[in-house]
Amino acid sequence: MRQAAKQIALCALVLIIFCVLCRLTVFRTYTVHIPLYGALNNALDKGGTRLEMEKPDVAHVGQAARHDDYLSIPVHPDKAGESDLRILDASGQEIGFYVLRFGPMGTVYNSQTGGFTGDTGVLIAVTLFWLAVSAIMLWHYSQAKGPAYYAYSTIYFAGFSLFSLVTGLLMLRVTLSHVLHPADFSMFAAYGAINGASKQFMMVTMPAMVIFAVAMAISNVVLLRHERSRMQNALGLAVSLLLLVGEAAGFFLFFRDFSGSEWEGRVQSTLENVYATVFVYFECMLVGSAVCALKAARHQPPMDKDCIVILGCWFRRDGTLPPLLKGRVDRALDFWRQQRETNGKEAVLIPSGGQGADEPMPEAEAMRRYLLTQGVSDTVIRPETQSKNTYQNMAFSKRIAERIAPQGKVLFATTNYHVFRSGLWANLAGFPAEGIGCKTKWWFWPNAFMRECLGLLCNRWKQEILLLFLLILFFGVLSMVLG
Repeated sequence: MRQAAKQIALCALVLIIFCVLCRLTVFRTYTVHIPLYGALNNALDKGGTRLEMEKPDVAHVGQAARHDDYLSIPVHPDKAGESDLRILDASGQEIGFYVLRFGPMGTVYNSQTGGFTGDTGVLIAVTLFWLAVSAIMLWHYSQAKGPAYYAYSTIYFAGFSLFSLVTGLLMLRVTLSHVLHPADFSMFAAYGAINGASKQFMMVTMPAMVIFAVAMAISNVVLLRHERSRMQNALGLAVSLLLLVGEAAGFFLFFRDFSGSEWEGRVQSTLENVYATVFVYFECMLVGSAVCALKAARHQPPMDKDCIVILGCWFRRDGTLPPLLKGRVDRALDFWRQQRETNGKEAVLIPSGGQGADEPMPEAEAMRRYLLTQGVSDTVIRPETQSKNTYQNMAFSKRIAERIAPQGKVLFATTNYHVFRSGLWANLAGFPAEGIGCKTKWWFWPNAFMRECLGLLCNRWKQEILLLFLLILFFGVLSMVLG
C-alpha cells in the first residue's frame, strides 16, 4: 500500500509541476474562443469585425481565425492588469466583450469562460493522472498473490481502481470536448466535471448497483424461505433497501430544479458532491470486497502445503457435522488427498475450534472424529481446541503449525464467502496462509457475503471513518472553490 501511495504521490507531483509549467512558461499566448452566434456571424458576413483591447498597453490582439462554429482570437499579454477584449462590427458597434485578467508572469484568465493559459494541457495532464492512478492500482492488485492477497490494500486497489478508471475516461471525454469544441465546452464546464467526479461515477454505475440490489433482495427472500427468520438472515434485504434508497436520493438531489445566488449554488454543489463521495466510497468498498471475495473463493493454491487448518463452526449436539461444517472438512480432505496422490506429500490436518456454550465438545474434536471416519490416521491430526473466533483460530493454529514445520507452508479451509476475511485474520495473527473455500447454496452466499463485507469495514472502522472524512473534505473544498 505504501509503495502504491508513493507512486500516486509522484504522479500528483508530476501533475502539479506540469500544470505550473503549462500556466507559466509553455503557452505564453492565450486564445479566446468565441461561438459564432447571430450578431457575430452577420458582422463577419457583411464586412468583418474589429478587435480591440480596452487597455492596449496591457495586451495586444493577434490575427483572428474563423472556424466552422467558432472564432479564435490570440491574445498576447504585455504586463499585469485587467482589460476587456471588445468585438466590434464594421460600424464600430460593440457586439461582444470578454474580461481578461493578466498575471505578472504573463498568464491570462478569462472571467467569462474560466479558461486560462495552458488550460488544455492541464486537462490532458489531469486525464492522464487518473488513468495512471487506475493503472497503478490494477498493477498492485495483480501483484497481490498468496498470503499477501488477504489485505485491506487489495480491497482498495480492486474498488478504487474502478473509480479512477471511470473518472479518467470521463475526463478524457471532457478533454476531447474542450479540444474539439472549445467555444461550446468552456473550462467552467470542465470544472464542473472535475469537482463532480464522484457524482458522475455514481450516475454511471447506478444501473449496475440497482440490478445488484434487486438480485440481493431476491436471494435474501429465498434465504428466508429456507432458513430461520433471524435478523442476520435479513441483512441482505436491509443493504438492498439502503442501496435503492441511496440511489433514489442521489437521483433526486442531482436532478432537482435549483434557483438561487452564486453562493447558494456553490453550497448546493458541495452538498451534492459530499453526498456522492460518501455513497461512492462505500460503493467502491463493496465492489472491492466482492471482487476480492470472489477471487479468494475460487483460488486454487499449489499443492505444497505442510499444514492444513480447518476453521470450525457450530455442529449438532449429537456430535455430527451439519452441511456447513462438513463442507469445510470435506474441502480440506479433498485437497489433502489430492496433494498426497500428486506428489506424495502428506500434510498435517489442524481442525480448529473451541467448545461453545451449547456444544458437547470442542468443534475441533467433532471434526477430528469425522476425519477418522473418513480413513484419516490420527497421527496426522493435531486439533486446536481453545479458539473462540476466527482470529484465535489463526493465532492458536499458528503455534501448532510452527511446531510441526517452522517455515512450512500453510493452507486453511473454510466456506467460500469466508475465505478472504479469514485470510485477513491470518495476516493480523502473523500467520501467512492461503485459503480454499467449500461451496454453499446460492441463496445463502449473497447474504453471508454481505455480512463479511460489513465485518471487513467494522474491523477497521476508525481508519475507514478517517479516510472517508479526508475524501469528504477534499471534494467539499473542491466544490466550494470551483462551484
